[in-house]
Amino acid sequence: MQQEKEAVSLMNLGVLAHVDAGKTTTVEQLLFQSGELRVLGSVDKGSTQTDQLAVERERGISVTAATAVLESGGVQINIIDTPGHVDFTGEVERALSVLDAAVVVVSAAEGIQPQTERFWQALTDLGIPTVFFVNKIDRTGCDPEAVLAALRKDFHPCIIPLNRAVEPGESTVTVEPAPMGEEALLALCEADDALTEQYLTGTAIPESALQDSLLRQTQARTAFPLLFGAASVGLGIEALLNCIRTFLPASPPHPEGEPAGIVYKIEHDKAMGKIAHIRLYEGTLRNRDAVTLHRPGQAPFQQKITQIRRVSGARREDMGVLRGNDIAAVYGMADARTGDMVGSLLESRAVRLATPLFSVQIIGDAGEEAKLLQAVSELSDEDPLLNYDWNREERELVIRIMGTIQLEILEYLLRERYNLQVTFSQPSVIYRETPTTTGIGLERYTMPKPCWAVVELQVDPLPRGTGYRYQSMIKDNVLHYCYQNHVEVTVPETLRQGLLGWEVTDLQVTLIGGGDHHIHTHPLDFFLATPIAVMKALQNAGTTLLEPISRLRLTAGEEFSGKLIGDILAMRGDFDSPVIRDGKVELEALVPVATSMDYAIRFASLTSGKGVIKSDFSGYRECPKELGAVAKRRGINPLDRDQWIL
Repeated sequence: MQQEKEAVSLMNLGVLAHVDAGKTTTVEQLLFQSGELRVLGSVDKGSTQTDQLAVERERGISVTAATAVLESGGVQINIIDTPGHVDFTGEVERALSVLDAAVVVVSAAEGIQPQTERFWQALTDLGIPTVFFVNKIDRTGCDPEAVLAALRKDFHPCIIPLNRAVEPGESTVTVEPAPMGEEALLALCEADDALTEQYLTGTAIPESALQDSLLRQTQARTAFPLLFGAASVGLGIEALLNCIRTFLPASPPHPEGEPAGIVYKIEHDKAMGKIAHIRLYEGTLRNRDAVTLHRPGQAPFQQKITQIRRVSGARREDMGVLRGNDIAAVYGMADARTGDMVGSLLESRAVRLATPLFSVQIIGDAGEEAKLLQAVSELSDEDPLLNYDWNREERELVIRIMGTIQLEILEYLLRERYNLQVTFSQPSVIYRETPTTTGIGLERYTMPKPCWAVVELQVDPLPRGTGYRYQSMIKDNVLHYCYQNHVEVTVPETLRQGLLGWEVTDLQVTLIGGGDHHIHTHPLDFFLATPIAVMKALQNAGTTLLEPISRLRLTAGEEFSGKLIGDILAMRGDFDSPVIRDGKVELEALVPVATSMDYAIRFASLTSGKGVIKSDFSGYRECPKELGAVAKRRGINPLDRDQWIL
């Protein structure tokens, strides 16, 4: 690897795709074409740079976000290869928070898939400049032009192809440059007034002017370059590399100012311990520096850096210094967690893509509970979505997951890293609950003295998908601000278990009254009284059960129409009017996750494997209590006031 040069520009580039679209192969080819690799790796052979876990090499899928570095034309490109499988969407969430730009890989055979749509929406929400690479144009039956048309229809009308596929789907397929003609000009004019004026006045517009407009609009996200290619044979990769370097934003290092960055990934090394992968936006970090970390709900704390290394695949190179706009692996930060802010506080760029829909119990060997709990705690530092609960009374360890493949990876990590043999219970669906109406809860914890905490809370339902909001309507002279802070911190913890045992969501909690005593109040009094007030408010409001919903998109032979509609109705689903096209029926439906967990298998059997099913998470909706489930409460219910206080 080339040594770091201060003058070089930096780009942190994410590569995103639905699973099996060829994303990791594309990254491998970019490294090879740039000269970073001498020998080209293969996903099938388990020899790519960015799939380092044994389970990744065995299965041929990425399960963690991995970094690779190349230099091209004076630009150092830090590539973050993200997982494409829905079970590991949390890894993509964390990578998105540190990107300058992105490449979205789309299969010319399968076209736009659910994860592609989800990633595109996240990139749009975060304003990340993006180029498209339509891969696998050598696959039999592919239709590159149809994919381009779908991208323009569903994503953005101003997607500009910079090359064209010649004889797609054939072994002789090639690509050739595509000059930007009338179609590209008209698309670019939509957001370029100067170009529009030239066009309307009949002024001749050179290709260079179109290129300049595309550059400006790509970085403003009003236009998006697109390349066709076949990564498995390196076709179109050189053009893609040139496109990345030419049209996507790169910046010089920013070593000035106080350090400000984010920990976007945590991993463990048997010899070196915890490794914090940091994107630094400004300032400088050096070996042996003490840095301040910020975490929501906790006081800032310091960590000592022992080493800073550049990571590229399996290679680690000592840097010693991390400058603003760059990323690196930082060692020695034993208490760091994914999502921690480094140094100065930054505005969060977090985006929510992943929602764990299932919970499972982890069952380990007798006598190894403490070791298992410590292992899961460390793994949750890497993946906060893992979200485990330990029920001390029942001796049960329960985690939340996205899907069953995630369990395979978790079993592998526990075995290989911690030498623990575990099994899992059958996954159960995670429900939620929400207030049915407005409710008020008042708790006066004033006896037996010395104690004094008065908390009055109001809960109000919010529209579906809003989440949780909190506000205080009382002044500091009514309730001291530090005690108000205790209430604010305690409320969301209490809401993890509502009246039915599920997390409470889509509500606003308002502190409408309270009181403390200058002699008798102890800070712990408000941590004790607040959960009682919360649960009283929920009890007075009542709660409605919510269940997770999947969006299914089904394509099968027209003769299956009646059977598909029957299946959807049997699963308590709703569907749009079927569309009949070219002898096939296309059907979109919303169905409960609980009733459709195995439907992909049933659908494949029904259609003899010839149908196409696409599924993604749609959200939560109301569920009759008799058709849902009540969760077993962990610990004492604050509504049992005497036991709670004891």
